[in-house]
Amino acid sequence: MTTSEQRGYHGIDIGGSKIELVAFKDGDSGLAEVHRERIATPGTDFDAFVHAMTALLERGDAALGMRAPAGIGLPGIIDSATGRQVSSNVPALNGRLVVSALQDALQRPIAIGNDCQCFALSEAQGGAAQGLPSMFGAIIGTGAGGGYCVQGRLLRGMNGIAGEWGHWPVPAPLLIQHAVPILDCPCGRSGCMERYVSGPGMSRLHAHFGGGSDGVGDPPLAIAARARAGDKIAEHTLAVHLDLLGHALATLVITLDPHAIVLGGGLSQLAHLYERLPAAMRRHLFAGVQVPPILPPRFGDAGGARGAALLAKQTLAKQ
Repeated sequence: MTTSEQRGYHGIDIGGSKIELVAFKDGDSGLAEVHRERIATPGTDFDAFVHAMTALLERGDAALGMRAPAGIGLPGIIDSATGRQVSSNVPALNGRLVVSALQDALQRPIAIGNDCQCFALSEAQGGAAQGLPSMFGAIIGTGAGGGYCVQGRLLRGMNGIAGEWGHWPVPAPLLIQHAVPILDCPCGRSGCMERYVSGPGMSRLHAHFGGGSDGVGDPPLAIAARARAGDKIAEHTLAVHLDLLGHALATLVITLDPHAIVLGGGLSQLAHLYERLPAAMRRHLFAGVQVPPILPPRFGDAGGARGAALLAKQTLAKQ
């Protein structure tokens, strides 16, 4: 393929409430958006989900003027033994052979990643971590996950789950120190980091320490606002959350040693994380280890579809 030939890629970001498709033309200056469309996710009807994906891509093809490959960011993970989708927040996908069904229906080359990995790839290529030798994109929203990129390329691992730090266990000494319970996780294990450091996890901590009302903690942005106003329970909630998150990201540094960590998800809007996370991580690192820059995302929620298109470009270029 020469640079004079038109190239295009679709990026599709699938969420629990919406599916977003962005069609890109690809040239010497990179991806250029030509079409964007969002629809509601058919969350409980698998046939309707596949039909919606087919119709979206047909309209994207019309906007591009060509039948283009697609990158798809799926929520959850794919069981490497069975090929079935698990741990998805779209009920229609759980237990289904989603990849093979989409391959049959869409009739084009496709590349599959999860939504967190697509976020990381988007921030590694043209985003907050552009030009760095390595980076980790850490999503902290309704869940906790991420992706690891080296030289701008996503590394997915044997099972395709590299970056699933939200399912590391919280060490028992930390749970004891902060007097918080061991919580069961939908993944089937207990004490997973996601249950404490995600947005709902922060609200659980707030409720556990006596915040909120009727046993339900406030949302994270409200907790942060209460802490700034001097509310002691909110201040304690943020301190415990920060220590648990600091431990998790310090473990990432020890394991992967990224040159930067880019935060994503709803909690990436909390200004105190950028101010206080480095010190919180340093408490869990041994002497001589430097904390990498903790960066806000450049693309935010808009990066999922872009990252999916980049994944298609990265993956399909090998074929």
